Amino acid sequence: MAGRHLSLLRPFQMKKKGPGAAPSQHLEKMEQLHPLQEDPGRDRTQDQDRARGRFRRAAQAFLKFLGIRRKRTTTRPTEDMAQPDHSPTELETDPDVTTTLTDGTGNCDTPPTVHATKSDPALTDATTDAESPSIDRTAISDIPLSDEPTNSGAAPPDLTAEADTAMTEGTADTDLVPRESANYAPTPDIFEENGVSSPEQVPAFVRNVHQRLTASATPEEKLLTEFLRVTEAHPADVVFTLLRCAPSCDRAAATLWKTIASSGRTVEKVLPELLRVMQNWPQLSMSTSDGDKTDVFALAATRVIWEILQVLRCPEPLKKYSPRLLVDLLFQISISPEQTPEEVDTLWKECQKQYDLPTDSKRFAVLTMKALLCHLECEDVVLSMERKRGWDTLLRADSRHYAVGLLARELCRASSPLYYRVACCLLGLLTREKTCWELPAMAFVVEVLECLDMTEWSDSFLEILSRCLRSEHTEMRRVVLRILVVLSKDPVMADGVWSLTRSLMDVLWDTDGELVWAALSVFINEVEDRDIRISTPTALRLAEVLQPLFGHDNIHVQVLSIYLFRKVMELGVEESKQPMKTHVIFSLLPLFFYWHNENQDVAEASREALLRAARLLKRRDLVKLLKTEQPWKFSECLLEKDKRRVVDYLCQALPYLESPQESVREAALRFIGVAGRYLKGQRVELQDIIDVIEGMTPDSTAVKSLALQTQEILRVVQRPQSSPGSSGLKISSTMCRIGRFLCGAAAGGQRRTDPGNPV
Repeated sequence: MAGRHLSLLRPFQMKKKGPGAAPSQHLEKMEQLHPLQEDPGRDRTQDQDRARGRFRRAAQAFLKFLGIRRKRTTTRPTEDMAQPDHSPTELETDPDVTTTLTDGTGNCDTPPTVHATKSDPALTDATTDAESPSIDRTAISDIPLSDEPTNSGAAPPDLTAEADTAMTEGTADTDLVPRESANYAPTPDIFEENGVSSPEQVPAFVRNVHQRLTASATPEEKLLTEFLRVTEAHPADVVFTLLRCAPSCDRAAATLWKTIASSGRTVEKVLPELLRVMQNWPQLSMSTSDGDKTDVFALAATRVIWEILQVLRCPEPLKKYSPRLLVDLLFQISISPEQTPEEVDTLWKECQKQYDLPTDSKRFAVLTMKALLCHLECEDVVLSMERKRGWDTLLRADSRHYAVGLLARELCRASSPLYYRVACCLLGLLTREKTCWELPAMAFVVEVLECLDMTEWSDSFLEILSRCLRSEHTEMRRVVLRILVVLSKDPVMADGVWSLTRSLMDVLWDTDGELVWAALSVFINEVEDRDIRISTPTALRLAEVLQPLFGHDNIHVQVLSIYLFRKVMELGVEESKQPMKTHVIFSLLPLFFYWHNENQDVAEASREALLRAARLLKRRDLVKLLKTEQPWKFSECLLEKDKRRVVDYLCQALPYLESPQESVREAALRFIGVAGRYLKGQRVELQDIIDVIEGMTPDSTAVKSLALQTQEILRVVQRPQSSPGSSGLKISSTMCRIGRFLCGAAAGGQRRTDPGNPV
């Protein structure tokens, strides 16, 4: 049988030795073996059937032989198989041998079909024409060779259909070209032979490579090398096209991104393009060189950053862009649900289907941030945030700014230069007025503000602070005031902060004690140790707004407001002294009562402010009493020279009867008793005061006794005089006796509240 096969192949071997004589000899021998038949379905003899079977098997053996030779000369390594031993001369002279990758999809449209009824020249043409399209010889070689004669009535095999099937099934194992790629992209052999000749070809090249990898589990090294070269030359087109092809970063796209990550030089060119996408939430409309303007999602870029971080070995490319990366990740975590369109949610659901990822895209951004910090050798920061539950806090909208501030402190504690560069990025971001991000950005900046040089940002940053200071969000105002407290200590920024005086004074009316305390601290830092003069309008307004704060529940607010009031009296311009006198006069009595405060800081601040007020009013008598610390004489001395304001003073004193401090209530009762002597004949006013005293909250025995004595004084003054003689002298002596008693009680009260003379 083998001998017969070799005899049948001899005409084809003669073709190489003598191409001129081979066709005629071949035709004659083939006609002897198998004469042409007009009707393939007519009756045949047994010898004819055997001859037809031998010819058919010989043709199959020849096609298989030709396919093996073609496979041995391809550029791709193939699996070892049993092949005939061909000499180099044979391979070089074979016109069908090629090293060019061919597109099997296009080649299987017109394959040669072998029929037993056709003549031998047709077969010769099909096997010798170098210009005819090639087919997958591997598929053809799968046709079984058998020594058994074929059934004379069976139809000849359809080699065209088999070639089509083999090309479809063998794509992943040969050329890695998906069938769809021929619809809109150049064939792969164009890219591999000629490369990308113009930027307009880059998007098509990227799509083609992605489809080839989608169809193949094993990527070609040559293909990936060419992809890296194109990426380095055209990073923007590659990034945007690949994000459009695979926004969820499927297996093929992940392979390409990891290939990019394997080259530090390529990563350094790709990262800016990814950052450009991440900074434009939720999507960026960017045109590639082929005119495609399809939006790319910022979340898709974050997904890519995660893939790159998983395989990146050298952190050098990250160091340059890490601050922007960290800021963009913080920004994505701060995005509210209202700012997340449905398309982004759909994209993330698709990512979850393909990979085991968190259900929340914000939690994925936190994971990416952790990976980034670890690449930057900030593992201690990651662990510290974990111990303090900072990462969980970062995911809650109401406490996110606390976590951002904690991150800033941890970066500073780790002495990482990252905090400074991140702060600069945040300052630049704040100028864009991204309201959803302002609070976390401010929370980071305030923690590192003392380490920043604000000269470059002074004007623009102060404008931002002024705007945020008017925010309705309490936490925003709190953070801004913390920033202003730091800036007010900086001589370079102090003048700029003073320009925010009007906005700061509005804060003094706030009901939140911490905000008021911070605003007062800013004012005091501005006027402390500085030769600054306060304008008349500012001084008058401050004097007005500060007095109600003397009795604030917060001790710090009390001390600072009294201290600032004294500084306003000292630093007010000369023109403001006269208009200020009205405010100063009505501050005397409140300051006198707080001189009796149980807190030593409040009492001392009040005495100092009283002393400054007395000097401004040129009341030397009061100055003398204050210097010698004789508070029991202060009331009588004040009223003696200002009798026309007795009623006003009494109205000021009545609210202090309900003071939470017993020492202040006692001081108010004594003052009312002294002032009542100047209300002779004003029965209605006196009766109102008596009623107020009777309605006082139940108090200690000492205060009750003092309240009864004060009522007795007021009733004596309230009685009408019967005659100008002895009765008047009697009332006068009674008043003097009660007055001496009140003075003695006042002196005793002062000794009880004096820290140096405890009871």
